Amino acid sequence: MEQASVFGHLKQQDFPESFKFYIKNKNAQHIQHDQRVLNELVRPRLRIAIVTETWPPEINGVALSLLQLCKGLQRQGHKILLIRPQQKQACSHFVPNKECLVLAQSIPRYPSLKFGWPQYLKVSGAIDEFIPDVVHIVTEGPLGLAALQAAKSKNIPVSSGFHSAFQDFSRFFDLAFLMKPVQHYLRWFHNNTQLTCVPSQNTAQSLQDLGVLCPMAVVGRGVDVDCFNPKHYSAPLRQRWGADEQTAVLLYVGRLSPEKEVNLIVNAFAAMQKNSTKKAVLVIVGDGPEREKLQRLGQSLRVIFTGSLSGAKLSEAYASADAFVFASQVETFGNVVLEAMASGLPVVAYDYACAQQHVRHLRSGWLCALGDAAAFIGFMQRLPDRPTLKQMGLNARSDIQDVGWRHPVQQFEQALYSAAQAKT
Repeated sequence: MEQASVFGHLKQQDFPESFKFYIKNKNAQHIQHDQRVLNELVRPRLRIAIVTETWPPEINGVALSLLQLCKGLQRQGHKILLIRPQQKQACSHFVPNKECLVLAQSIPRYPSLKFGWPQYLKVSGAIDEFIPDVVHIVTEGPLGLAALQAAKSKNIPVSSGFHSAFQDFSRFFDLAFLMKPVQHYLRWFHNNTQLTCVPSQNTAQSLQDLGVLCPMAVVGRGVDVDCFNPKHYSAPLRQRWGADEQTAVLLYVGRLSPEKEVNLIVNAFAAMQKNSTKKAVLVIVGDGPEREKLQRLGQSLRVIFTGSLSGAKLSEAYASADAFVFASQVETFGNVVLEAMASGLPVVAYDYACAQQHVRHLRSGWLCALGDAAAFIGFMQRLPDRPTLKQMGLNARSDIQDVGWRHPVQQFEQALYSAAQAKT
């Protein structure tokens, strides 16, 4: 199937929202006759097929970030075909222009997460009916592979996203023998796309070191500073946690899985309890295969496991804590760091990914070198009093006050335009 240029004849209804003001205040008929001016000033709306194996209401950084990006693209007037696995609950925050649902299968050790069956004929038919200008594949699983093959067979440009460092997970799951095959597959997959979107320059460098040679575009992440905000502080919630005015509440939010190294946080908290007279509580928000093991590890400590939280309950948990602790070393970004900072929390983390970009050492948190677990534990043990934590939390919120989703949406839009123009 030959793809028409996405920069062909433009009509007034094809103008993006961001340029409606121009059309409203100028002679539209004259503008439409000046193709050169149009091409310089406006870009047409795209028809975009988004292929993903994770989507809200699943709670993870990839799904929630993708939701914000899709909402932003749709507001700009782009049309979206969403290809994803079936779910028991629907996402109430976004309605795609068209949807293709495939059968879902639980991921081993992650029963709450699914991957999509590679139903090639169904995916291919949906693409034929929608006629996208570009197919964007978010996840490299079986569904993503089927979509890649379908798009290439139709000569449709393909962009991809890299959001999870699967090649690094193997050492946490006793699957070291899979590391080389996974690396080979990821390299092959992304090199068969016109462009790969990454959340940071560090991730781009990691992929280049892996042998990915296709062009890369950084599509950053944002945070809703109204949803994640100190105003959601809840004194009753702190009381349920057993935290009084002298008690520092340390918070972790994320999957309870080996690669997140939550065990290091629990061990560091144990050392705090043993070596300090300061009152502290550790609150762990999330679920996953490590939950029972971590609960046993922290059963004699003041560790509270809330399970997965979302919406207002998650906002309250962030805003009611005093500091955020994040020990993962396999992040491509780490959205929870931004959420914590927006909620007014200083951050203890490793000096890379999101924390490297946004946390300022000794102003809005504490950063240690990758792999330096002793330094991480030391920072937790030496956390200052609550008034100091509060001031550092205010610094953190001030530093990311303008880190919204508008710029990432623009970056994603530009990446899709670039991919759509690339030759297949």
